[in-house]
Amino acid sequence: MFKKIFGLATAMLVIFMANVTGAAENTAPPVGRPLPEMELLLPNNSGELKYLGLRSSGKTFQISQIKARIVILQIYSMYCPYCQAEAPNVNRLSGLIENNPALKDQVKIIGIGAGNTAFEVGTYKRKYAVAFPLIPDEDFKIHKIMGEVRTPYFIAVKITGGHTEVIYSRLGALENIDLFLAGLVRSAGLK
Repeated sequence: MFKKIFGLATAMLVIFMANVTGAAENTAPPVGRPLPEMELLLPNNSGELKYLGLRSSGKTFQISQIKARIVILQIYSMYCPYCQAEAPNVNRLSGLIENNPALKDQVKIIGIGAGNTAFEVGTYKRKYAVAFPLIPDEDFKIHKIMGEVRTPYFIAVKITGGHTEVIYSRLGALENIDLFLAGLVRSAGLK
């Protein structure tokens, strides 16, 4: 009996340690480091392609190909109540960028729907009147690359010469949109 209990306790400890070790490897991209390489589904909407400065050839693209100095990534899920509550704030951020001639071509936003199908992404886009591209991540592939972060999670990257550098990485609401945007502009060296 003692051997069975000891063996079961040892097996549980091994499983627990494997989970703790695995969890330690799954961290969000840190500030100051390159964004991990990932292939995102190319939008099939010509307006979204133009917004990102991408060509319609191929099926995927990388963040470093976006024609902008800063790209803000929102990791969200259409089922996340916090993401739903944050949608008006992110839409306001998008409007501030698009209505500022100095930022319009320099800063872009994309949303990545963790575990969301193209249908779910489209539903979220319509329901919350999202003006920027939303990319489905049905199989959680991108979500895993991003460290399996909770939602909503925001990552901002600076793009220089085809290379990316994370300049913001944080879980939760953006809170003060004006300060957030000013901080990104400062971090990226934009005027």
